[in-house]
Amino acid sequence: MRVLRTTWAIAVREFVSLFRVPVGWLVLAIYAGLWGGMFVQFVLVPGAPATMRPLFATAAWLMLPIAPAISMRLVSDELRTGSYELLATSPVGELSLALGKFVGAGMFLLALLTCTLPLVGVLLVFSDPVPDPGPMLAGYLSVTLLGLLFLSVGLLASSLTASQTLSFLGAMLALFVWLLATTTGRARAPEAFADVLASLAITDRLEGFAKGVIDTGDVGFFVVLTSWFVLAASMCLGVRRWL
Repeated sequence: MRVLRTTWAIAVREFVSLFRVPVGWLVLAIYAGLWGGMFVQFVLVPGAPATMRPLFATAAWLMLPIAPAISMRLVSDELRTGSYELLATSPVGELSLALGKFVGAGMFLLALLTCTLPLVGVLLVFSDPVPDPGPMLAGYLSVTLLGLLFLSVGLLASSLTASQTLSFLGAMLALFVWLLATTTGRARAPEAFADVLASLAITDRLEGFAKGVIDTGDVGFFVVLTSWFVLAASMCLGVRRWL
């Protein structure tokens, strides 16, 4: 019970702190702008089907710069200011710290997605016939799972360096290589290696959600990988405690 309270306290502190720095509001503005631009360009098209599928299908690329910007300061800022030394000598465990940071960033991600809900309202009001809400719910679930996975990668990058800039660039580069290798890269890879890349493809799994299909295998893919990266970040923090 004490561990849960500690984790939740860290999460709330991290969530609130993201609204106290300019980068938090900048990320909100950029993400809302990206969604708004894509919505006008590909969804509000006269005569086109009333669906947000184009937004959900490209969610990985839209989230590419956003998640690293949210996660870049999670641990790096503690290392830079020296406050991590206090945390390292406190009873807070590495897993509780990593999980608390991750949950706080995840709460900010939900706030981010909440800002896009007015677009759904516009689509429901002005579309005839009214679109099926099922694919929209599945699409938002996919973006949430995707964002959490990207945040976990950013958390790991942030635990490796005291520089927020390096954390941001490292996470974004890793995610970009991941997306590129599992899309255009796998077409040129040997067959055996291409199968491995296909199993790691994020965009393929997003397409299923965008169609309104919630596959437990796809959900498990995001949950397992996200958990692995959070655990890896906690292990890095454990190593730092003894250095």
